[in-house]
Amino acid sequence: MSKKLNIGLFGFGVVGQGLYDIIKTKHLNLEIIKFVIKDATKERSLPQHLFSTDKNSILQNPEINTVVELINDSDAAFEIVSAAIKAGKNVVSANKKMIAQHLAELIDLLHQYGTSLLYEGAVCGSIPIIRNLEEYYDNELLYSISGIFNGSSNYILSKGFNDGLDYASALKQAQDLGFAETDPTMDVDGFDAKFKLVIAAYHAYGIVVKPEEVFNLGIANLAVQDIQYAKEKDLKIKLVPFAKKLNDKQVCMYVLPRFINRNELLYNVDYEYNGVIVQAAFADQQFFYGKGAGGHPTGSAVLSDITALRYDYHYEYKKAAETDHLQFTNDVELTVYLRYNQEELVDALQFEHVAERFYSESFKFITGKIKLINLIAQEHRISADKAFIAVTNPVSPR
Repeated sequence: MSKKLNIGLFGFGVVGQGLYDIIKTKHLNLEIIKFVIKDATKERSLPQHLFSTDKNSILQNPEINTVVELINDSDAAFEIVSAAIKAGKNVVSANKKMIAQHLAELIDLLHQYGTSLLYEGAVCGSIPIIRNLEEYYDNELLYSISGIFNGSSNYILSKGFNDGLDYASALKQAQDLGFAETDPTMDVDGFDAKFKLVIAAYHAYGIVVKPEEVFNLGIANLAVQDIQYAKEKDLKIKLVPFAKKLNDKQVCMYVLPRFINRNELLYNVDYEYNGVIVQAAFADQQFFYGKGAGGHPTGSAVLSDITALRYDYHYEYKKAAETDHLQFTNDVELTVYLRYNQEELVDALQFEHVAERFYSESFKFITGKIKLINLIAQEHRISADKAFIAVTNPVSPR
């Protein structure tokens, strides 16, 4: 029989409201005892006595055995989650930045205090990728994980390719619809996708990688010339996080735009949808598709974690015990398309091989092989030049 969960919920924004909407339609052995919010003056749809601005009304409440953290501030979220674990409470979180930045610390706390932390909603919304990596692929050799992990950037790219909007117009529309924030940096520059990739890679390979070690370059410099180039070759551009086990000792990861042909699974993943591809030795290629953001899709993933806690579910982190020798590396080669303005950028990037090069008054590009470490070293030059880079072929080890 499942145990009763008395829940303390931090945050009552889009996801918190979405979670509550779903819970009230169900007859589950759980109850939300208290909500902690930032703004006490904001009008709420629930009785006022349920809300507090004091975090200890949840953290120090012995009646509450489960904490659900759904706030935007990653530093505050870590304080809340770590305090809840130390207080012996199980936790569900959807804060991908907090989890990616503090993964090793959180795992140590879980081992020390014997509680559970679940975070399916932090990675690709309604797509159950973490539980699948933990359970279905627990004894599987995984070659790679890739996909579309961010609905905001994918919406912008889809509007450009399918509806002919330029980047600025597509971004504005995404912001108006609530798919992108007023400051879209986290989404369009690939940080959001990177945090999700770091978390997924830990469950796939058992390796903790600091987010700042993983290179991410987004779509902010996308221009009409890049879209035209892709369309002429019957390709689409997607922002793709990618993790690959190169050999028994090394894993590489990065987040970059990538050209996708119409035979690939990601080609038709458009607008706010996400798609995750897992390439495995025995199960071969498998594809997960669903809405990656929004109150109800993410709320459904959070609820799945909550209901799992009724049966004392926890991540076993089996891969971590098996892969102590595995190391992260950026020493790989990529085949890329670079649209640029100044020749000095091409010289600085030191292409290993040039396949194609084109010059005109308004459009200059080069395709060929380049070291990822050179991209990392010249990131500031790429930004200053307003250049755009997209991967054309999968990574190869040096």
